[in-house]
Amino acid sequence: MQDLFNEIYKNKTVLVTGHTGFKGSWLSFWLNQMGANVIGYSLQPSTTPNHFELLNLDMVSIIGDIRDIENLNQVFQTYKPDIVFHLAAQPLVRYSYSYPIETYETNVMGVVNLFECCKKSSSVKAVLNVTTDKCYENREWIWGYKESDPMGGYDPYSASKACSELITSSYRNSFFNLNEYQKSHQILVATARAGNVIGGGDWSIDRLIPDIIKATVKSEKVIIRNPNSTRPWQHVLEAIYGYLLLGEKLLNGEKEFADAFNFGPNDDDMLKVIDILKMSKECWSSIDFEIINSNTLHEASLLKLDSTKARLKLQWKPKWNSKIAIEQSIDWYRNFYENGEVFTSKQLKDYIEQI
Repeated sequence: MQDLFNEIYKNKTVLVTGHTGFKGSWLSFWLNQMGANVIGYSLQPSTTPNHFELLNLDMVSIIGDIRDIENLNQVFQTYKPDIVFHLAAQPLVRYSYSYPIETYETNVMGVVNLFECCKKSSSVKAVLNVTTDKCYENREWIWGYKESDPMGGYDPYSASKACSELITSSYRNSFFNLNEYQKSHQILVATARAGNVIGGGDWSIDRLIPDIIKATVKSEKVIIRNPNSTRPWQHVLEAIYGYLLLGEKLLNGEKEFADAFNFGPNDDDMLKVIDILKMSKECWSSIDFEIINSNTLHEASLLKLDSTKARLKLQWKPKWNSKIAIEQSIDWYRNFYENGEVFTSKQLKDYIEQI
């Protein structure tokens, strides 16, 4: 495990914001397994159960708000991270309609606070801001969005993530300019955009797989509002593998990687919600669903990424297709509820065998 990524993370101090969340907990686990000194900064886990507490990781876990710049800066000054993976966010589209101020404060000013702390840090060498595929101006076209396509956002969540990308670009140009690298500063900054990630350990509201699982364990039908929405479904480990590859390049001082990168599945892994439901039921027969076309809030019906840049420059490519991703996800939950087992370690090992 520690030989991965040319041992770049072994004994490094890595700050993960949002470590108690779904992706953050998987990332923290992988980093921990590679011998990194992981420091987490996040709100309390938002659900019970939650993946982070189930993992019981040997790491420093600080409960704090990304909007609290003084507390955040104290973490930087105390622990002196080498690299920062920024995942702390308000991540839900429908929630953002109800709480737009919180969404913008967290996703916009949160990243400003992060970069201000990085500016004051003498230790940080690399920053990876994890955003989303929803940062693009969505035109509902059938081909994938490239990193050079314009930012946009219909709903508050998507717009806030587009803002996060623009802020990152601004700070890179203004304070972490590549022409001044190793002259006036030592920090390389990149962003990572991934599609809809799935996997075990997610109990968030308004997410397809968690909704399926929560209904199933109650012996209820899951209610589906947009059965024909098409998304780039991929396992959470696919995205995290991309983040870690990109982080390695930044830590190595390779300036050409201080940029935006898409991490999306193959084109044939673009699936409709109804397809996910049918595949999930094949993995766990107890799953059942009901379709109600009563959604009044706008959500994009078609969105996919062009990951050519990551494939060519990082040699990143998906290891698990959508069928395997769904099987692994449902298998994680089924074993958790039926046997009390946490399959995170096993599934990470299975994934690494494909690298």
